[in-house]
Amino acid sequence: MFLMGISFIVAVFYSLDALYGERRDRSILFWKSLPVSDLITVLAKASVPVLIVPLVTFAVTLVTQMIMLLLSSAVMLARGQSVATLWSNLPLFQMSMMLLFHLVAIHGIQFAPVYCWMLLVSGWARRAPLLWAVLPPVAIGVAEKVAFNTHHFVSSLGYLFGGGPEVATGKMAMLPLTARALGEYLAYPGLWISLAIAAALLAAAVRMRRYREPI
Repeated sequence: MFLMGISFIVAVFYSLDALYGERRDRSILFWKSLPVSDLITVLAKASVPVLIVPLVTFAVTLVTQMIMLLLSSAVMLARGQSVATLWSNLPLFQMSMMLLFHLVAIHGIQFAPVYCWMLLVSGWARRAPLLWAVLPPVAIGVAEKVAFNTHHFVSSLGYLFGGGPEVATGKMAMLPLTARALGEYLAYPGLWISLAIAAALLAAAVRMRRYREPI
């Protein structure tokens, strides 16, 4: 959970600085001189939080777990205990597949609209992209609460980007990477709504980068 939290923070701040940073240091002028389209550039930047960060987190987590397992084995051996029971009863492969599924499906794909929204803000904002990324959804949620005493907007965000009730109850996202789990995940309507929102935000970010000038 600690590594997942760090990876989410890294993905958020990368997304916020991906297009804003190249405008701030004027390196966008160099990148635009290369024969690479804005679409390819934005897709490459979006792939970092959606795919690369979860995979790196998966690798780091596996290494960390193996180090902890080896240390635990060394302690048991020092106490004269057998480590055979520990290694034989620990479902390492199943745990790894469960972790991989959770990181890629939820922290990557399911959160894609969040990262794409931040990419869009990164290409638009002239300063303080974090503020501009957070303020609109917070303002909408507060306005709905004050005006109607409801929280449908916040609930909808949690349903779409959090994986829905299946994830909340642990029935889908924490399953091993099996055909059944993939089928349930692909049949989840919120996934396709999230991907449609992410595609629309990416298209807007591509257009924003095409016409935005250095700061």
